[in-house]
Amino acid sequence: MSELRFHCVGVRADPYAAGPTLVLRLRITAEPDVPVHAVALRCQLRIEPARRKYAEGEGERLTDLFGERSRWGSTLHPIQFAQVALMVPGFTGETEVDVVVPCTYDLDIAATRYFRALDEGEVPLLLLFSGTVFSGPAGFRVTPVAWDREAAVRLPVRVWREMIEQHFPGCGWLRLPGDLMDALLAFRTRRGLPSWEDTVRALLAAAEPAAGEPVGIAEPAGIGEGV
Repeated sequence: MSELRFHCVGVRADPYAAGPTLVLRLRITAEPDVPVHAVALRCQLRIEPARRKYAEGEGERLTDLFGERSRWGSTLHPIQFAQVALMVPGFTGETEVDVVVPCTYDLDIAATRYFRALDEGEVPLLLLFSGTVFSGPAGFRVTPVAWDREAAVRLPVRVWREMIEQHFPGCGWLRLPGDLMDALLAFRTRRGLPSWEDTVRALLAAAEPAAGEPVGIAEPAGIGEGV
């Protein structure tokens, strides 16, 4: 086993990436005076939700992930966030590299729903490492990264929100089946609605009960029938 040690010294959003991207600055320390020629590194990122507190509003928005707050003692399990691979160039003693983490704003993903539910504070992340180390003063010694190598970092919610706002300002995303998208498009065309926002607002308005009627979701005309 290679005795590498890992420490995350910073996290930021990449303002120039084509999509939402986080960059974690990783410090890697090796045995002194033993050249490391390269490291084929794999990094698994996990959210550790039990390691922070939640305001009342945050708790309500997290119900679909963890259930009622009274059950959180047994339901706040880690959430898989991302898995990335990188090649670390050769070094001796210590080096720092960037771990680039592409992110999604798909609200069907548990990690995205978790981030969106938070108002402020920090998100506890745990980085778990594996891979192969090529080292040695003469030639190559090939050893695996020790199975227990990990590093903790706290991602400010502000950084996540700024990253998402840069690419999707004021917006959210829903993933829908193709047949439902076709029906929505037909509804939008029949109504002559200029945007998807107007389409959804028209459907919500059709579903609102008139004054004095019992509250319920009525099936709006236009999805399956002509309007």
